[in-house]
Amino acid sequence: MIHNKEFIIRKSEIADPQSLPAMIEHLVSGDVLRWYISKVTAAEVFVEATICSEPLGETSDSVMGQFYSGKSAVLNLIPTGIGCDIGGYAGDAGPATALLASCCDYLVTNPNAVNASNFIMMDKNIVYTEGYCIDLFSRGLINLHIPYSNKIGLIIEKTDDEHLDVVFNILNTVRAVYGVDVEHFVITDEHIGGRCVQHTSGSYAGSIDNPDTLFRACEQLIAKGVTAIAVTSNIQDLPADSYAEHFSGRHPNPVGGAEAVISHLIAKKYRLPAAHAPMINLKQINLQDAVVDARGAGEITSHSGMASVLIGLTQAPQITQRPGCRIADTININNVLAVVVPASSLGGIPVLYAQKFNIPVIAVRNNATILDITAERFPLKTVVEVHTYAEAAGIIMALKRGLNLNTILRPLETHRYERRGGPVAAAVDTDSLVAELA
Repeated sequence: MIHNKEFIIRKSEIADPQSLPAMIEHLVSGDVLRWYISKVTAAEVFVEATICSEPLGETSDSVMGQFYSGKSAVLNLIPTGIGCDIGGYAGDAGPATALLASCCDYLVTNPNAVNASNFIMMDKNIVYTEGYCIDLFSRGLINLHIPYSNKIGLIIEKTDDEHLDVVFNILNTVRAVYGVDVEHFVITDEHIGGRCVQHTSGSYAGSIDNPDTLFRACEQLIAKGVTAIAVTSNIQDLPADSYAEHFSGRHPNPVGGAEAVISHLIAKKYRLPAAHAPMINLKQINLQDAVVDARGAGEITSHSGMASVLIGLTQAPQITQRPGCRIADTININNVLAVVVPASSLGGIPVLYAQKFNIPVIAVRNNATILDITAERFPLKTVVEVHTYAEAAGIIMALKRGLNLNTILRPLETHRYERRGGPVAAAVDTDSLVAELA
């Protein structure tokens, strides 16, 4: 049912970057869970995609004509499975996310930016948004309806009593400490069978052996009135040596791609916020050092990944308005000031659609990834490169204040009129200076 494929587009067929999303969506047929540009050569563009062979439903309505004025939003992308130096481990993009959130009314970001198993960095204005929903939001197809609170249903993959004890102790902890509304759960009668899959680019995706098991559990919970779904299961086929390298800070997280496939399936089929958590964090690996890279320490010190997911889903946005789910606020693509993204991963849906909608893309150089889709290799029109998230925060504040970025750089162009009989002063190309901001 779940297939991971690579597609190739010849550069000569691309009229301009704005036409590229439509070309890719035509090429990648079927029910697509996600796609992104993974490699660019002198002649070709490579696209990696995860596709469901069975129909799950499409979202074709546009919200471009709907406006929710007076609220600024920023989209902070931390793609999973590509080895982000910041955010590719266990919630280690939390400080950067909090910084960006301090510059706008709403900061929309991926769950993996802030999830760290027992730990989570969640300011009130951080909008914890599943990746498929981020793609729909970026395409101008949905509103994000931010609820006062969600009723969370928990799907627990079939397991033994020892692991169930862990799951229910964590479940009861987040209810008692955080007041999370989790009244309904389902223990599946067979394994969901999430599996780790690696693309040729080195990035991670996933597949599922028994999607119908997942769907039956979702439908039982939806019938009980839940408005968000958490899934906890164990991902299979994890490469032990690569996972050990991950905890040394030298390899992408092999779990993330499979987790994304599970949550994307639920969000696409049922139009609910969803997130996946490893049931038991894998620790039977040959670690180089018992004290792991600080960025992954949250995972090693926690028994399960479940707590942060349950806390994060509490106010995860709805993409449709549901009876009984009271909405505190609503935003859409018209509220977005900027898209912030690692500078080497400019090939995702949100970045390409930002070109279409003329939204600035702030590319952060010091958040390296295993990809090489940069502004130099793949020219895009609205990209501003910066070194750090601190600089990205400054750009966001300038955009929110309505400042032209050229006016905070030097030299500043001096406009002059043409004097009769005299020469016209040469203008300084300040557009090129913006590209050199970092």
